[in-house]
Amino acid sequence: MQRSDDKIINLPNLLTLLRILITPLFVIFMIKGHYRPALLVFFLAGISDGLDGFFARCFNQKTTLGAHLDPIADKLLLISTFVTLAIRQIIPSWLAVVVISRDILIFMGIAILRFFNVAFTIKPSTISKCTTAVQLATAFLVLLAFEATMVQPVLTPLFWLTTVLTTASGLHYVYLGIMILNREPPESADVKD
Repeated sequence: MQRSDDKIINLPNLLTLLRILITPLFVIFMIKGHYRPALLVFFLAGISDGLDGFFARCFNQKTTLGAHLDPIADKLLLISTFVTLAIRQIIPSWLAVVVISRDILIFMGIAILRFFNVAFTIKPSTISKCTTAVQLATAFLVLLAFEATMVQPVLTPLFWLTTVLTTASGLHYVYLGIMILNREPPESADVKD
């Protein structure tokens, strides 16, 4: 499907910008211990994430800006969430380290490929989408546990599932990055996480 770059500011991009703008509000609520409003903001951010993709696909409103802005908004929300939850000692700190380390690894890989002037395209794969979905679900259920204690028993298994998927996704990126760098001569390649 072609990108519709004639309208940079469209509904999907506005929803993505909204997600970026409400992330600091989520962090403020968490720092102050206002978990119910934090849960509501996180829920709205998650809904906006689903809706921006839906509108972009269904109404042919995909743009280059949106393709770059959407993953940045996702990373900003997830990193802010996991760091805040770890600082508040609501989740184990090692879980936040795993989530953040994967993202640092991805950014480093992109920087290395750009340094060597290797052309590549980033396209999320099944494991990447599953990882993001599980990370979002983990954060949501952790926040929901303040309102519904019956969620508590699923949290520890979910922490481990998040760790396994995040690690597998990170290793997948490393593998693909190495494969791209080893190509002679460097040529355009798809990075499918």
